[in-house]
Amino acid sequence: MDLRRLGLFLAVVDHGGFTAAAKAVHVAQPAISLAVRELEAELGAVLLVRSRKGAVLTSAGRALVEPARAALRDIHTATAAVAAVTGLIAGQLDLVSLPSLAADPLADLVGRFRHAHPAVTVHIAGAADPVELADKVRSGAAEAGITGAGRAIAALEGIPIAEQELFAISPPGTTRGKGVLRLRDLAERPLVVTSPGSSLRTMLDTAMADQGLTPNVAVETAQRDALVPLVVAGAGTAVVPASLASLAAALGALVETIRPALCRAVVIVHRPGALSPAARRFLELSILGRDG
Repeated sequence: MDLRRLGLFLAVVDHGGFTAAAKAVHVAQPAISLAVRELEAELGAVLLVRSRKGAVLTSAGRALVEPARAALRDIHTATAAVAAVTGLIAGQLDLVSLPSLAADPLADLVGRFRHAHPAVTVHIAGAADPVELADKVRSGAAEAGITGAGRAIAALEGIPIAEQELFAISPPGTTRGKGVLRLRDLAERPLVVTSPGSSLRTMLDTAMADQGLTPNVAVETAQRDALVPLVVAGAGTAVVPASLASLAAALGALVETIRPALCRAVVIVHRPGALSPAARRFLELSILGRDG
């Protein structure tokens, strides 16, 4: 099977249509259309149907997407491995992260990696929740992901790299106590939370359910970056990692330690099997940072 055709097919899928794909990969649209037709002829099935909204996958097309990504990822890994043997460490590293882990610990990990290997370009994609992140890694869209431990990553290899504690941040002017907030008291405050299924929301809901508590949701947002501004504006209390808690404190918010503590194990996940030299080195440096 022609890998170029697979790549152009995925470009159409990722960009939603032939015209957008042509602009993104700098290939003439007729050439992309021909490549897809040739791929369809080779497989004996229609993969994409043109519609007013762009290119729509058929059932056969949907079945091809994940194997196609995996095939291209394996070729990339093999090419990078040869480059490593000849001393040409270059290319790119594709990562995916939960939004709440992008600043801490991902930023530090990528900085450490780039300092050691400045010739490698790092691409970081986002995922709304652990399930989407696992799907991106499993399909080959990303080679490694930074997420929390849990059932969503059961089919992937996982390496623990950190333990992350969450803190409560409340609007400026909130009455200051002793700096410690009991979970049952947190449940009584108006809360600013992320969408159901997100990692922060799942941790909060699970911890409260374990104690027979129900969170008092005042604001629910899909925009994780809006948590601190909403709290500072007086919308309610949020539960965030230390990096966001520090930012909130600098803006005048009250930061409190939650008890019992809300903590999550942060892991790097990847598909079973061989990794590219860049991904393998990223994992090595991440583990060294944990141990050192």
